[in-house]
This record gives sequence, C-alpha cells and structure tokens, in this order.
Amino acid sequence: MANFDLSMLALKSVCPNNTIEVDDTDLPSVLVYIPAFKNSDVLTGGNDSIHPAFIVNGVQIPGFYYSKYQNVVHAAINTEGYNVTAAYSLPGEDPAVNIDFDTSRARCEAKGHGWHLSTNAEWAAIALWCKKNGFMPYGNNNYGKDTRESNYKAIPMSTDNNRTGRVATGTGPLTWSHDKTLGGIWDLNGNVWEWQGGIRFVWGELQILANNDAADPDNPQNETSVCWKAINAADGSLVDPECTVSGSAKLSGNTVKLDYVSGKWTYSTTISSLADQSRSCLFASVSCTAAIGAATKVLLRSLALLPDEGTTEASYEGDCYWLNNGVAERCVFRGGNWTDGAGAGVVSFAGHSRARVYWAVGFRSAYIPNIG
Repeated sequence: MANFDLSMLALKSVCPNNTIEVDDTDLPSVLVYIPAFKNSDVLTGGNDSIHPAFIVNGVQIPGFYYSKYQNVVHAAINTEGYNVTAAYSLPGEDPAVNIDFDTSRARCEAKGHGWHLSTNAEWAAIALWCKKNGFMPYGNNNYGKDTRESNYKAIPMSTDNNRTGRVATGTGPLTWSHDKTLGGIWDLNGNVWEWQGGIRFVWGELQILANNDAADPDNPQNETSVCWKAINAADGSLVDPECTVSGSAKLSGNTVKLDYVSGKWTYSTTISSLADQSRSCLFASVSCTAAIGAATKVLLRSLALLPDEGTTEASYEGDCYWLNNGVAERCVFRGGNWTDGAGAGVVSFAGHSRARVYWAVGFRSAYIPNIG
C-alpha cells in the first residue's frame, strides 16, 4: 500500500487530473478525469443541457474517468478468486488488437463494477472539448509518426511492410496528448481504431443507447437488445427503431438514417443510395437534409457525428467518416490507425461488423464509480 500511495503522489504531482485506479484484479490502470460540462461549453450551436456523456440511467454524474492509454489485456485473478482476462491502461505497452466488439466489452467489464468499454458519448465529449479548445491531437497515422511531423516518433511495437505499425502506448510527443500536456489522454488520433459502445447503424438507421446508458453493463448492447433506440428526425426524441437486424432495410420513415448523396454522407429520413460497401467523405462534409430538426442536429453534434455550426473543412484537419449502410448492423470504432494519414483523427469515424477482428482495431476502458 505504501508503494501504491507513493506512485499516486508522484502521478498527482505531475498530472493533477490523473489517477491510478486499482480494479477487482488488484492491478492498476492510469486514468484521466473528465468533469461534466454542458453542450454549450463545447458546441457553437449547443444548448445549456448537460452533455449526454454525463447522464447515466437518467442521473447526472459529476464526471467520468477515461483510460489515459489504449488498453492492453492481461490475465489476472479477481477478488473472488476467479481467473479473468481484463483490460488495463498502462504506458509503454503494445495496445491490444484482433479483438471484436463484444470481447472488448467483456474485457472492460471483467475489471469490476463501474468499468465499461468507452462509449461514443464519452469519446465525443473528449473530442468536442479538444475541438473547442484548439487541441486537435496528433498521433501515429503515418507509420510511426504523424503526417504533420517529421522528427517525432514513438516506440515501434509492430511492423507493416518493413515500416512501423503500432507504437507503444503513450510514447509519442506531447502533441499526441489530447490537451498537449503530460496529463492528457494519448493516441486518440491513429495507432489503432477503438471500439465504442452505445452506438450502431442498422440498415443505415442510426441507433443509440440513451445519453451514456451504455456505460452501465446492465443495459445490454447485443444485437436484439431493447435498449437500442432510433432518433426521431424532427425533434431528436428517442423512439423504437424502424429497422431491425433480422429485418430488411426501410428506405423511408421518421427516424435519422444515413444516405450517401453526391459523394457525401447525409443524415435524412430517406435512403436513396443503399450499397453494401464502405463509402467515405470528410467529416466536415457530413450534412443534414431539411427533415432533420434543430434539436436533432444538436444531439448529432453532441455525439460528434455532425460538424459544429460554422466550422470549416480545415478545422477538422482531414478527419474522415467511413460507413456501409447496406448491411444489417454496423458497430462503431473511432480515431483511425497508423495507415490513415490525415483521415485519422479525434472525430474520425468508421463502422464494421461487431465480430470484426483486425490487427488495427483495439479499444479503451472507462470508469464511473457508483454507477447504477
């Protein structure tokens, strides 16, 4: 205990917003505390409602703890004496990859009460804070370095055709931190994509769990969960989905769907271009039709799914939006990997099957004490 207290003291002296949290396996993770804020604090057209990341099961929370580093996986024994495989936020490690959506969730939840896979609401809160404060982080999006940097490199952990692939967590320069300080969150741009809970697309229809309810493992996120809700396009209220995984596409209705129009993703109530292929555009080019109401736009922006009012293409620094609206279900990962160049970034977005296992996709855990 004395060694742990000294470690915490040393961390706090350098990074006051960081903490070391020991989970049910009695192993540590380094976390960054994100205090609650309102939509208007991070969005030009935002309202004064608390950001969705800070509401769980209808209750406002003071903040959440987010993994400082992309997670690694280790076997351990929990407090009940069971062997578990769990996720950890540790510096200087090779981030876990080749892990699907449901397994990522399980590795986070194995840590104990309050632990969960990063949700899209949490990722969005951090991304919007970065954008508002002028801290769009750099990262490993160009084989070991950022496309905008020539001299800074991190510690290689894998190779890709004789070039650097993944790099060790937290070993890049300060420009790779979300707030450009030692106390920040590392590798939100590139290195490996990161699965996000609480969001998916079904035949192009956007479906979410309310606010940050995905942070509570008691709110299931399996394919048939009744927690999945669509968004009423007119007023932003959550409603029963018009599309189901076991059903077929519904090309028109009242809920928010993604259509691909003139080479750009567009939120609409109808889909004119349904195709079983991944298509992309710049995040800054994502738009809405007239069917999407003002409150719905605020919700989409609060979840970092739509550019803020009045922003320019340059302000999103090339971040991209990839999706396939011609399949039954697409879960979401964000951030990009080491090959994505300018297309990677803190608002970059992609979707794939929840069973996707790939050497460039990992995850990150988050923690909310006294959840539920």
